[in-house]
Amino acid sequence: MPKEPERILLAHGSGGSLSRRLVEDIFLSAFDNAFLAPLNDQAVFDVSSRSLAFTTDSYVIRPIFFPGGDIGKLSVCGTINDLAVGGAVPLYLSASFIIEEGMFFDELQRVVASMAQTAKKAGVQIITGDTKVVERGKGDKLFINTAGIGEIKNGARLSPDKIKAGDVIIVSGSMGDHGIAILAERDGIDMDTPVLSDCAPLHDLVCAMLLAVPDGIRAMRDPTRGGLATVLNEFAARSNLAMTIKEAAIPVKPEVKGACEILGFDPLYLANEGKLIAVVSPENASACLSAMKKDPLGRDSAIIGTVEEKPKGRVILETQVGSRRILEMLSGEQLPRIC
Repeated sequence: MPKEPERILLAHGSGGSLSRRLVEDIFLSAFDNAFLAPLNDQAVFDVSSRSLAFTTDSYVIRPIFFPGGDIGKLSVCGTINDLAVGGAVPLYLSASFIIEEGMFFDELQRVVASMAQTAKKAGVQIITGDTKVVERGKGDKLFINTAGIGEIKNGARLSPDKIKAGDVIIVSGSMGDHGIAILAERDGIDMDTPVLSDCAPLHDLVCAMLLAVPDGIRAMRDPTRGGLATVLNEFAARSNLAMTIKEAAIPVKPEVKGACEILGFDPLYLANEGKLIAVVSPENASACLSAMKKDPLGRDSAIIGTVEEKPKGRVILETQVGSRRILEMLSGEQLPRIC
């Protein structure tokens, strides 16, 4: 019998190993060029004497309103953050809406107002866009696509290719907040201490970091789909080095940890929408951490590990009981439609 053609699975959108395979086998093979090949969250290029960064993303979260944010705030923050972790100051965004027939006007107005408020507070403008309406049952209320452009003013060129053995791994705060907030809202889970999404724009925090250690940051990424573990696996693969992290050093809120233990989730794979991971040279780690802690979005920053020579391409977790285990890239989908 002929082999059945391979189909797209929800797990292909997880941000993990299947997502990586999809991007590399389908998209990179077709569109391959020097700007796309690094597979960073943004492309960096020069126009005249200016260094610019460009990014795009789509948001299909369910539900569209959640504790701490909504799909509109998420779309603006997510695009700003993809520019920021590339070292760029965000300038302009686009916004395209795919609206399902039957969506209430007041819901759409609420989302758009949230986008406008978030963009204004972040100092960026939404300057172009598009609108499409699809049949009832074909759009799950609302999908949003955003693109953003920013300027790299300090000469920073951040990339996992620059990571070296001995570098220090820093996170800007607690892991898994967004993922648990969405799960609780989606499934109607009543928690003693409600968890809010950490959805927030990171560009001011990144600016403070780059001012403090302009030449000390090797790479940054915001751990959205696939969480901390997936980003570190990407760093390990790109640098061909080992990322070794200490479980006891990773900030996780007690309510997030408790929810994960009950529901069988791992906070290291859950999405965040207002946190970043930075790999910093050892001589600059202390100054970088100090600068991060002065920013409201970085007050819970922590050094969680180091970069080592071996085992190459692996992430090693040193557990709280003293053992060591390999932290693999997410292969399935812990929680679909998360961002």
